[in-house]
Amino acid sequence: MKNILILSSTPRRGGNSDLLCDEFMKGALEAEHKVEKIALREKDIHPCLGCDVCQSTHACVQKDDMAALLDKLVAADVIVMATPVYFYTMCGQMKTFIDRTVPRYTEISGKEFYFIATAADGKREALVRTIDAFRGFTDCLEDAREQGVLLAPGVWKKGEVAGTSAMEQAHAMGRNA
Repeated sequence: MKNILILSSTPRRGGNSDLLCDEFMKGALEAEHKVEKIALREKDIHPCLGCDVCQSTHACVQKDDMAALLDKLVAADVIVMATPVYFYTMCGQMKTFIDRTVPRYTEISGKEFYFIATAADGKREALVRTIDAFRGFTDCLEDAREQGVLLAPGVWKKGEVAGTSAMEQAHAMGRNA
């Protein structure tokens, strides 16, 4: 049994990337993993101040929800990062979250990662920059292992991903995590 943390960064409840997270979770629960899904839209996460205090204290000076989220990241075996694509990259909620991992990013080691990205643009190439940005984050982590990437292009309206092969893929990824 693995401890799986799913990070859904869409600001839109029930949005396409959110639905894929739910389907990944269903598959992972069927495989009897421990799963927690966190909607970043429901968390109070301030942008990084760039003050560098965390370099010596390994804690952020800001008092928001990020400290608890960092505990969850460190405890997870598997981390799923999901985002809608805005202007050919991850949404601001996910980028802010990643930036705020600095106080403890050296403790986020030996993790398995899955990336989920959805976009209105119908070309898969439109999502490549987003996955590259996720890899930029995991390249900074010790022994991060990319286990899967799910791209869902051509879905713009809320719920449009339902009934597509991406939903089946998300379920299978969760089941095989």
